Amino acid sequence: MSAASVAQEHGMSAASVEFSAQELQDIAALKATYPDSKAAIMPVLWMAQKKWGWLSEDVMRTVATVMNLPYAHVMGVASFYTMYFKKPMGRHHIQVCTNISCMLRGGKELYDYVSSNLGIGHNQTTPDGRYSLEEVECMGACGGAPMIAINETFHENMTREQTDALIASCSS
Repeated sequence: MSAASVAQEHGMSAASVEFSAQELQDIAALKATYPDSKAAIMPVLWMAQKKWGWLSEDVMRTVATVMNLPYAHVMGVASFYTMYFKKPMGRHHIQVCTNISCMLRGGKELYDYVSSNLGIGHNQTTPDGRYSLEEVECMGACGGAPMIAINETFHENMTREQTDALIASCSS
């Protein structure tokens, strides 16, 4: 399936991949905070991902245009960092840390538990589009291991029971 057809399937068309006037002002303000405006690429990509849910080819081309950068540069940055989604993710993106501190406190087992319960693996999405799952390296809360994030909300010292309740709360 092409990027364009995936985009259309998820309610995006080339015509709909535009920043609003307010967003363009915000981008201009971001660019002005750096000595070299191309340094604003990461927050602009983050803004685009928040708006469209993921970074399709059309979205990255739009970012390249507003940033006055080559598409290859934008794609290179987006491809390097795992925080940028290059495919549609679930409405509730679950990240489970399995790095050393979390692993030692049950993070890998927690990841396997969530994976088994949802029936999906790393960077996969449930058929209904509700959940996606990602095994991640260090989310910076080693003292609160094991850690789970759902979208941009972080939860520390997680148990299976707490994880079940957290995921169930996403359904309501």
